Amino acid sequence: MSTREPRPIDRRSFLQGAGLSLALPFLKSGAPRAFAAAPEERPRRILAIGNHLGFYPQAFFPKEAGADYVSSQTLKNIEKHRKDFTVFSNLDDGAHGGHSGVHTFLSGGIRKEESGGFPEKNISLDQVAAEHSGSTARFPSINAGLAGGTDMCWTRTGVRIPPVNNPARLFEALFVQSSKAERDLERKRLGHRGSVLDALRESAKSLHGNLNNADRDKLDQYLTSVREVERRLQMSEAWLDKPKPKPAIDPIADEERMHIEELPLFFDLLTLALQTDSTRVATFEIPMGFTTSDLDNVTSGYHGLSHHSKGEDKLEQLKVVEDYIFTQVNRLFDGLQEAKIFNDTLVVMGSGMSDGSQHSNKDLPVLLAGGGLKHQGHVVSPADKHKRVPLSNLWLSSLQWFGVERDRFGKSNGTFSQMDFS
Repeated sequence: MSTREPRPIDRRSFLQGAGLSLALPFLKSGAPRAFAAAPEERPRRILAIGNHLGFYPQAFFPKEAGADYVSSQTLKNIEKHRKDFTVFSNLDDGAHGGHSGVHTFLSGGIRKEESGGFPEKNISLDQVAAEHSGSTARFPSINAGLAGGTDMCWTRTGVRIPPVNNPARLFEALFVQSSKAERDLERKRLGHRGSVLDALRESAKSLHGNLNNADRDKLDQYLTSVREVERRLQMSEAWLDKPKPKPAIDPIADEERMHIEELPLFFDLLTLALQTDSTRVATFEIPMGFTTSDLDNVTSGYHGLSHHSKGEDKLEQLKVVEDYIFTQVNRLFDGLQEAKIFNDTLVVMGSGMSDGSQHSNKDLPVLLAGGGLKHQGHVVSPADKHKRVPLSNLWLSSLQWFGVERDRFGKSNGTFSQMDFS
């Protein structure tokens, strides 16, 4: 038997030989399940809401732990739903940098600058869920937000997913059927992608005999991922000719929108997207720069108000803005209940910044709602730095609730044991 070592394969040459320029993801052996539909009869959904500037801590966090806490000034706006949400204290992932650290909120504390050291880069919670959900819905995920965005959503290749910030465009995507010519053009584009994958798969097969066992396993895993991409493309094509659902609201005019008063319209659209099963994963981003002057007694912009330095006038105006945001969150919860999907939808809300005035990324404001969970009011995690619970643990448990089979996410060191996600 020959003892000759397999000749090394240059990864770059392999891809160039196939005439391609693709990034090979690092996939665990369990990756083939990543695009499987959730096993539950009633589909589970995730809606993540991120606010770049956080919330004034003294007004957000209750003083008492447990279910019998007295509602804080901010949480009074969603008091009617207190049995359907849990607020968390002392959670973060050790990120820093003020505004530049906010983007780690849903990505397990992994900054984009350090993402090269992680197999999945700085992929965000929503995109892991979207990969799991795959093409079971028309859109694997919907990313929306007010103009500006918060850099909240990231792919496994470390690429930012900008939000749709025009409600008219979101309405059109959800409810307006494309013309036959537009669908044929999209079909051709999907077909081209399929031919690229065919070429890559054939090139990979020709190398199989020249690899050692470890490399062969990695290649087999990659080919499996290629097959899954093919399946997603086929399923995407299948959606092209399926009629879109009938909207329960009137068409939306196309106009420039940067005002905070657009929150209810966006929340209505996202509720409809989840209710009609157009998607099972959605996010909404509230940036630091948008117009608040239409609110009563508010004369300054949100960014300036968040940098209040405890000035009484700015804090009073900030209270008006944050009360408005949570009034609309209360309305969102009402809508999810009326649509009978609140118990099947896990709403994740918070920020990668705790206090805009101090530019702090520690002790983040975090809230989970719905999902049919046994909510616990106010969960206070250990504040001691040696006993800190990573926020990533909570995201890992949230992903497992959604049906994703994994034992790590971001900088997690386990699941979130302080709450039952069964």
